[in-house]
Amino acid sequence: MQDEYVQTDLTVVGGGLAGVCAAIAAARLGRSVALVNNRPVLGGNSSSEVRVWVCGATAHGRQRYARETGIMGELYVENQYRNPDGNPYYWDMVVHEAVRNEPGIQLFLNTDVHDVEASGDPDNRRIDAVTGWMLGSERRIRFESPAYADCTGDGLVGHLAGARHRIGREARAEYDEPWAPETADDITLGSTLLFYTKDAGHPVKYVPPSFAIDVTKTPIPERRIIRSGDNGCAYWWIEWGGELDIVQHNERIRDELWAVIYGVWDYIKNSGKFDADTMTLEWVGTVPGKREYRRFVGDYTLTQHDILNQTPFEDRVAFGGWSIDLHPPQGVYATEAGSKHWHSNGVYHIPLRSLYSVNVENLWVAGRDISASHVAFGTTRVMATCAVVGQAAGSAAAVALDTGVTPRQLAHDHLDRLHQVMLREDASVLGVRNDDPADLARHARMSASSALTDLAVRPEPSGPTARPLTTDAGVIVPVDPELTQVGLLVEAATRTDLTVEVFDTGLEQNYVPHKRVAQAGVTVEPGPPRWTWLDLPWQPGSPQNAFVIVRANPDITLFTSGTAEPGIRSFEHRPAPPEAEFEQPLLDWVKLRDWQHLCVGVRPETAACRPEKAIGGFARPWAGPQMWASEPLAGVPEWLRLDWPEPVTLNQVEIVFDDDVDEYLINLHHWRTPFDVIPTLIRDYRIEIDTTGDGDWQIVTRQQDNRRRRRVHRMDEATEVHALRVVAESTNGSPRAHIVSVRVYHSR
Repeated sequence: MQDEYVQTDLTVVGGGLAGVCAAIAAARLGRSVALVNNRPVLGGNSSSEVRVWVCGATAHGRQRYARETGIMGELYVENQYRNPDGNPYYWDMVVHEAVRNEPGIQLFLNTDVHDVEASGDPDNRRIDAVTGWMLGSERRIRFESPAYADCTGDGLVGHLAGARHRIGREARAEYDEPWAPETADDITLGSTLLFYTKDAGHPVKYVPPSFAIDVTKTPIPERRIIRSGDNGCAYWWIEWGGELDIVQHNERIRDELWAVIYGVWDYIKNSGKFDADTMTLEWVGTVPGKREYRRFVGDYTLTQHDILNQTPFEDRVAFGGWSIDLHPPQGVYATEAGSKHWHSNGVYHIPLRSLYSVNVENLWVAGRDISASHVAFGTTRVMATCAVVGQAAGSAAAVALDTGVTPRQLAHDHLDRLHQVMLREDASVLGVRNDDPADLARHARMSASSALTDLAVRPEPSGPTARPLTTDAGVIVPVDPELTQVGLLVEAATRTDLTVEVFDTGLEQNYVPHKRVAQAGVTVEPGPPRWTWLDLPWQPGSPQNAFVIVRANPDITLFTSGTAEPGIRSFEHRPAPPEAEFEQPLLDWVKLRDWQHLCVGVRPETAACRPEKAIGGFARPWAGPQMWASEPLAGVPEWLRLDWPEPVTLNQVEIVFDDDVDEYLINLHHWRTPFDVIPTLIRDYRIEIDTTGDGDWQIVTRQQDNRRRRRVHRMDEATEVHALRVVAESTNGSPRAHIVSVRVYHSR
């Protein structure tokens, strides 16, 4: 036996996506980190051991412009390039390499933390050390840090330290949550095992093990979707254990889930109801994917109302957008549906006060164990949301250590500093503006070779695609500064009326109709397709998105194009059935498929994509696209330029390119995106400086084959310049050059 001691600034226990992002975030901010994981691979439930796809704020593509940025965004985009077919082992390596690329992280795999030393009274405790045993190496390792992050999911570290926590469901009266039960109980969401199949190309028999259940004697065939070609997360509903203690009874739950899997496969192979003669099992999980256990008590408990009302917390540090997704306690044996969902109208905010323990002063929490009610946990638990919370916790831990304060003091007294640090790292924070005083770009005068001002989706050269107006159609368009007319490419079968209404979206991050602000109608004569314009005046007090609804008329045909334009998205109306429990506008409006967009135009010219947007302070869509977009590249580079009234000294340029956060990506399967690199990313570019003020441009760096959203370029020497420009030579497929943000620093 070998005893070892590891001293770092931060010890992160748990190597799921929350722990990975917490460790990377703190390391990038200059802190030494020990990342301790009790499994042989990183990624938690998304790893090759469990193989759950990474869901997040996009809600499988339902939420608009909601894909995570920051570290989770980097993982998504890199995985899309390396692993477009969703190989779980390739995903393991994407996550593993992201950790190994950070020199400030010491990684300890197969290390189970089983002992926590803490001091103080029950109301004011502090962790002094944690000790883990490294399986297979006979190493006992003691980790000492001034700060700790419990990203274990089960909350073991905090529990052993005496941190207050909850298990199970709160009573409805506690937070007045409609989806909470009348009486509190210890019921949780269950665990799941998944399986993969393949076609062997020849007949394969299957003899079930003796413990396999007979699914025909259960509600499974009637209440669940079973298909011979499905595998992996299509069988998320193979869930059980919600009425047990999912940690204490983990082995029993695993055995029952195995019995279900082998019984379902027996039904597929041997019932005669499926075409499965040549199919065989390729992989069956052995590690149950847990959904819920301890939830720590922080200074704030996130509730159902915060999710659905999208509470605008002052201390927001992350966002989510998955539905409140709760499952019946009986899991696979339940007679009701396997899940029920309640979607907010857009993404919601997560406060810093939910990411630390109320009574252990140096304990951060991230992942599925944050301070949330059981109902709110139904949405925060998904892994991409856990990941952005992890980046927030890791960033907060680093800033707290820098300033010498506790988590609570950071939340109350140093929030602005944390926000600015996170925004510079492109973290998933919404509605907070960059006001970093060190950013020289904020004081520059912006100009560009060109800018998109005539905002319209026009037919492709091959011609538009007809789309009969049999249901209401919707279009999101940015309004900056005003709207006077909306134009549509239409064709009428007979003389008929076209009715169009304009709605605001309520909140800056929402993309659903909220309140009607204008309406108009026009008579359309029969004939070939023609542009028809309607007067729809609206001048909001500040830039906003408009949701334009074109009312159904079967005598009218609209047209679509495969060419997207910044800030414009198109929808069709699919209203919920009359028996729906409650309204969910997000589900009523479905994005057009196959990357199609209604041919639409707006007047007057828009300022939504002017050069100034690149220093406007927002690095993601917020009441508009919030980026510079050029006119189409026509063999000549497009550029974005910064001029200063007096020369400035700089040595670092940080650029955020547009990776189209409305594009839904997935890490393993379920959805195949047809490109390896996001088309809107600028591919080849150069950075030039003017040191004389005479327009004598010098190239300081050139980048080719870019596939990343955020790039940081540090010069060898600090240089005094009059102007700087980013020259876009080509994109990865988009007709225009897009730049979301430019920051300029003199870093010492």
